[in-house]
Amino acid sequence: MRKSDEWKDYELLDCSNGEKLERWGKYILLRPDPQIIWNTGSLYDKYRDSIDAVYHRSNKGGGYWENLKSLPSEWNVSYKELVFHIKQMGFKHTGLFPEQAVNWDFMMEKIRSANRPIKVLNLFAYTGGASVACLKAGASVTHVDSSRGMVDWCKENVRMNGLEDRPIRYLVDDVLKFVEREIRRGNHYDAIVMDPPSYGRGVNKEVWNIEKDLTYLIEQCMKILSDQPLFFLINSYTTGLSATTLLNLLTVTVQKKYQGIVTAGEVGLPITNSKLALPCGIYGRWESNE
Repeated sequence: MRKSDEWKDYELLDCSNGEKLERWGKYILLRPDPQIIWNTGSLYDKYRDSIDAVYHRSNKGGGYWENLKSLPSEWNVSYKELVFHIKQMGFKHTGLFPEQAVNWDFMMEKIRSANRPIKVLNLFAYTGGASVACLKAGASVTHVDSSRGMVDWCKENVRMNGLEDRPIRYLVDDVLKFVEREIRRGNHYDAIVMDPPSYGRGVNKEVWNIEKDLTYLIEQCMKILSDQPLFFLINSYTTGLSATTLLNLLTVTVQKKYQGIVTAGEVGLPITNSKLALPCGIYGRWESNE
């Protein structure tokens, strides 16, 4: 497991019985997490005096936040030289996945070491953690997501980092249709990062199913890779999808055409109040030897 263990503004304090206790800046949030099937007692009972907000699941799906103390409607957290906008979202999220810090570090190091202009395509780009990291490292970035709200959130993250004048394109679009248009236009990218959902809908209600569509998407992305690609990174939170599956996909596609290294595995977070680590999804990546 690759652990994101260099945070100062984020901390996974404890985990038990389907819940995780986290510090986001100076605020303590209690949220559900299905990976936490071990039980060391009630986190609410143990930390109730410290908790600022709890997310409660609903039996009908979704849920709601209960603020136990006064919280701002939004605030910022920093990771090394990066700054991100945080707020309580309707479906338990905060707009950032802190375990992805290890991938931000990887991408920034590869871009800065390339010693040449790098064009990055970020697909299913969410609020733009990877976009901000790549932009900060000196790449030009194309940020694609089907949600206008997420694209606007990325714009705010870029602004907070003082990167408004850097070369970034924002597109509210269906990922598959965008890639197919880029093929027809003859555009190419040196690096591609994607975080495909298990299921989803595009701008015009296009249906995405990771089991049916991911292989096709990778094959199409191969057609817009440059002659000297730098990396191809896939993140996934799909239950049941193995890291070895991503390893195999990249081996029979990108590695078949370009010389490089293919790796895959889990990403996760250390738990402060125990010796355990929380698994937070998988990654597969191809990277050049340069």
